[in-house]
Amino acid sequence: MTISTLGDMVRDHAQARPLARAMAFEGRITTYGELDRRTNQVAQALRAAGLAPGDRIAHLGKNSDLYFELLLGAAKAGVVTAPINWRLAPPEIAHVLADSTAKLLFVGPEFIDLARSPALDFPWAATIGMESPLPGGDFASWRDGQSHEDLGVQVTPDDAVVQLYTSGTTGLPKGVVLSHDNFLALQRAQSGPDYAWNRWGDDDVALAAMPGFHVGGVGWPLTAFYNGALAVVVREFDPLAVLDFIETWRISKLLLVPAAMQLVVRQPNALTVDFSRLKYIFYGASPIPLDLLRESMAVFGSGFVQLYGMTETAGAVVALGPEDHDPAGNARMRSAGRPLPGVEIQVWGDDGRALPAGEVGEIVIRSASNMLGYFGQLQATADTLVAGGWLRTGDAGYLDADGYVFIHDRVKDMIISGGENIYPAEVENAVFGHPDVAEVAAIGVPSDRWGEEVKAIVVLRPGVEPDPEALIAWARGRIAGYKTPKSVDFMDVLPRNASGKILRRELRASYWKAREGPLV
Repeated sequence: MTISTLGDMVRDHAQARPLARAMAFEGRITTYGELDRRTNQVAQALRAAGLAPGDRIAHLGKNSDLYFELLLGAAKAGVVTAPINWRLAPPEIAHVLADSTAKLLFVGPEFIDLARSPALDFPWAATIGMESPLPGGDFASWRDGQSHEDLGVQVTPDDAVVQLYTSGTTGLPKGVVLSHDNFLALQRAQSGPDYAWNRWGDDDVALAAMPGFHVGGVGWPLTAFYNGALAVVVREFDPLAVLDFIETWRISKLLLVPAAMQLVVRQPNALTVDFSRLKYIFYGASPIPLDLLRESMAVFGSGFVQLYGMTETAGAVVALGPEDHDPAGNARMRSAGRPLPGVEIQVWGDDGRALPAGEVGEIVIRSASNMLGYFGQLQATADTLVAGGWLRTGDAGYLDADGYVFIHDRVKDMIISGGENIYPAEVENAVFGHPDVAEVAAIGVPSDRWGEEVKAIVVLRPGVEPDPEALIAWARGRIAGYKTPKSVDFMDVLPRNASGKILRRELRASYWKAREGPLV
């Protein structure tokens, strides 16, 4: 069978290896045969609830095997799953839920009280508890009341399947609509001797520890399922638990962001864990300091692969393979790597023309993994997906003569803290509403733990005394904790260019000038 949709992926392995393990979660083991039957029941239940192909459902909860059953069952029904970042503040969650147009909301046990509160303004009758009852029922009963026969819905590779919300340049998250083919096309393309690190076997075991509302948290288990491997699902990242899982489950492939890798490798018992089965650690979302890479290479003893991509590209489109990782450091380790098979990368100048090697411009991407668009935002989609099938990343960088991609700066001033993307506008909108604030600019400053953390630079109204803690508390009630400024500095005037735009690069410079580059 040709795997062209996420539903085909489940059907294919269920037919070939029905007793092979697909998922493990907190003592539960799900075989591929069971996963096929249960996802059929989910599809049947969605149809019984009145949902049609193209409709949306939302999930607010931490990782679980049930979440992936829901997502894959919805995929079989042609229904789009919109996972919500549970770290967001209630007003942000309410916005995402409303924007998604979801007809059903599935809620994890940690968020039952939030689901019942008026903050979300979602009808109780359409709310289903993943592990405990809500007015719409509980997931297992809702699923098990249905036939396990395949619905037979005609789903195409180009149909939408997942809607992930990413930080917005204007302060409101945008729904990135991804198709079946966005997730699967590059899987089919990656083969050959140069990509041995991407070869999977039936005996591979992947640890799914990243949150399922991120493209990596979704895409990594899907990669395991595509290859018929076992995905060990972790409810929430915990560095001690990760070490236990690696040893107990004989994990062979692991995906982490550098901040999480640092927490794991520096656990006291990391030196006594058996990592002999661990083949590769994949990392991305933010640069990794060379000292951390050296430490991780010494402790884990595995190969390392750096990934570069975006939510808008359904994850990784560029990779720096193990052969380019050198604990002594080298020029290529300053790069994000080379485009994966099936991916074209160019660097454009201000006139939209491709620049020669070595010249800095905006990185643009053309591949089958480029998103369908931003949900309900035609102009934002047109600004990002441009003529010729290219996607504008907003990242500035250059290509070297060998095709390696070097990230030079972020055109949109995005802050990456612990692998989470944060746009300054999100922070500024939250802080600006405080009655003491006349102007505010948000920037990323160095953090040993998170890579970057948010700092607010504030101009106060006349006669007001500085009170950074009050401003931080004000923001915390309006945006997620990881977006909330960790510190506040005060200025009389913010630097601006001739057109009045805040010069965030100038603000950042004094905080970063003493910090060496990430891979020096």
